[in-house]
Amino acid sequence: MASEVDTEVLSPGTRGERASGCTVMMEALERHWPEYLIEAALLGAFMVAACALGVLLEYPESSVHLGMPDPLLRRALFGIGMGLTAIALIYSRWGKRSGAHMNPSVTLAFLSLGRVKGPDAAFYVTAQFLGAVVGVLVSWGILGARLSHPSVDFVTTRPGDRGPAVAFLAELAISFVLMAVVLAVSASRHARLTGLCAGALIFVYIAFEAPLSGMSMNPARSFGSALAAGDPSALWIYFLAPLLGMLLAAATFKRPGVAGCAKLDHSPDVPCIFCGQGTPTVAEGATAGRASRQP
Repeated sequence: MASEVDTEVLSPGTRGERASGCTVMMEALERHWPEYLIEAALLGAFMVAACALGVLLEYPESSVHLGMPDPLLRRALFGIGMGLTAIALIYSRWGKRSGAHMNPSVTLAFLSLGRVKGPDAAFYVTAQFLGAVVGVLVSWGILGARLSHPSVDFVTTRPGDRGPAVAFLAELAISFVLMAVVLAVSASRHARLTGLCAGALIFVYIAFEAPLSGMSMNPARSFGSALAAGDPSALWIYFLAPLLGMLLAAATFKRPGVAGCAKLDHSPDVPCIFCGQGTPTVAEGATAGRASRQP
């Protein structure tokens, strides 16, 4: 029995499949590494903004916190700040280049629609998690004890007073709506407003939904904060609910034969790794790569 298993594992076909898979991944990394780094940088910047706003609005000794006792008003300002941050990143040159997913659930929803290839999705998700972690750690290095104070606690997302079940359902619902809006607007004649709509929803969610779930919609965002805080107890909510909500939205809006891109702002003058706009074909890329390696 052991010899049969060994033979199967070491068979030329299996080795060939593994080698082929590794080749595809390496080719994707070689061609699209700038987009992967951009995704990490964008979510890292988003987390720095979240940490800075968290300290400004929730640290007990902050003059803004002391002068603004109403938590709803503080959440509204937090929402405005993060909504504007998201909009700025989406419409930045870098955001236009990578598509500004900044969220593994968004990337995997686009993957389910066939708008993102598997290797790109794998590297995007990896970059997003790394970006979130680095963003929180950089913020910790700058803000120090103010960020780790229990009132701020690394802007960790946790269920509200109504418990984890309500938090799960709330995260699923807001994630579904966000992805549904992104897909609907990006497929309309108002496609260039997709980023504005996403930013507006972030404002509304932080201001009004945050008491239920902490408002995440983003597994990487929640992971970065939870890792620094040393509290992964609620991560299952933010890993599962946003992904399920966005996959459900993608399935709802999926139309056979309807093409689409995976960018939140598809600028006509920026290369796109998803639809091929302004990028070399696979054959051209391979030829260019061989030519560059020739002495």
